Amino acid sequence: MAKIQLGETQHRVLIAVRDGPGAVEDIARAAGLDQAEVVGTARFGEERGWIRIHEQQVTEIALADNAAAWVRDGLPERRFLNAMSGRRELPLRDAAALATNLGSALNEVLKWGGARGWLEKREGSVFVTEKGEVESAAPTDDERALTWILANGAASLETLDSQGIDSKAVVANLGHRGNVARVRSRTRRHVELTDVGRAFLASGDYDLRRQQNQLSPDDIATGRWRLIDLRPYDVSLDSDRVVPVKPHPFRRILERARHAFLEMGFEEAVSPMVDSSFWVFDALFQPQDHPARDMQDTFYVARPATGELPDDSLVERVRATHENGWTTGSVGWGYNWSRDRARRMVLRTHTTATTIRALAQNPEPPRKVFAVGRVFRNEAISYKHLPEFNQVDGIVIDKEANLTTLLGMLQEFYRKMGFEKVKFKPSFFPYTEPSAEVFVFMPARQTWIEMGGAGIFRPEVTRPFGCTCPVLAWGLGLERLAMKIYELDDIRRLYWTDLDWLEEVPLCQS
Repeated sequence: MAKIQLGETQHRVLIAVRDGPGAVEDIARAAGLDQAEVVGTARFGEERGWIRIHEQQVTEIALADNAAAWVRDGLPERRFLNAMSGRRELPLRDAAALATNLGSALNEVLKWGGARGWLEKREGSVFVTEKGEVESAAPTDDERALTWILANGAASLETLDSQGIDSKAVVANLGHRGNVARVRSRTRRHVELTDVGRAFLASGDYDLRRQQNQLSPDDIATGRWRLIDLRPYDVSLDSDRVVPVKPHPFRRILERARHAFLEMGFEEAVSPMVDSSFWVFDALFQPQDHPARDMQDTFYVARPATGELPDDSLVERVRATHENGWTTGSVGWGYNWSRDRARRMVLRTHTTATTIRALAQNPEPPRKVFAVGRVFRNEAISYKHLPEFNQVDGIVIDKEANLTTLLGMLQEFYRKMGFEKVKFKPSFFPYTEPSAEVFVFMPARQTWIEMGGAGIFRPEVTRPFGCTCPVLAWGLGLERLAMKIYELDDIRRLYWTDLDWLEEVPLCQS
């Protein structure tokens, strides 16, 4: 009877299992092989009765990408609770400032601090509850679990329980915090040698043949090829991922938005990211005492602190429109307009500064202009807000343009971006009338999401530039659009150096 032929990999796995049964990862480490090779050999041995495989479904908890810093420094609600320094109450304004100083948004702190029963918001203040006072003295079970996982790697619920950590409390607190930890089910395999397998190894009733992926010229010349088996390809084994070079996912969204408007016959405009208040605010009939110009919302530039205004005749028309309405039919804002305030330099707060420049350069219809660009606002960083983001803005100058034209055009834009259902709601914006908010339907979440605003420029905006026909206008956020397309729960993930996500996100996704 011919002896059984064993390859090197199979022999190494059998020896490793004979020396001590254990988990697949332990066997792989002992044999110096990949886990996939161990599983393949274990299946081969199981078919012959040499090996017994035990499978168990376990729940495992692992840190989310980029959550290590939070674990080391403390979760937002923990840092806020510690920073309260024994105080039971803090006014909302002071609480918001404290949260910002700690690198978090107050709503995030209140959301998770409230879920733990540590914090409450009432009567214009944030209160620390009795439970918050008690649990401020020591970390909770889920915080202890995060610290243990950071030091030792992903852990099963049984492992956490063995460390004196209540795994049920961990799942309750972390099960819905995907930006902190991932709770997942996995199959754990334990491999052991049967009596039949042990007897087979002891008998030596097999031929151990050397395996190679290919023959060398020396193998052929010396005749060693007779003692070599070419290693078969197991197409069921995991292979190395081949990741193609591709643009950043958010760059693809920017380009898709750009191409969508180019395909609709628009021309693209650009303007400086550092611009004068005249183009960012005054040209849009936004009064100089408007809250949006406050330091709370706008980044003013120190060098240069002021810039040049356009020609005097245009500036005079804008001044008169602000003060008394000029010839627009409006009464204006009724204040003394300041050239000095109009010359102040800012980081632009919207790309409407670009399209209003395009209108000023050529107000004659018909024209269709769009701009894609970066804008800046003094926002507290959170899962849905950034101080620096991107917008797509546009205008249509046409004697026959109307609100129906605007809504149909925006519907077509979102269709090109992959959203079939679009709806609009009446709204108010300072420089358009009528105005509407744009919503798209997200099938994955079965909900409507607001994307931006649109409307028809008021005469106070267009008349000073010599435009007497309707001008359709819109401004849409692109980060929010990208979040929905890529199903992200945190806007910051678009800018994190998350190589796994960058490699895995499909080239075509809508």
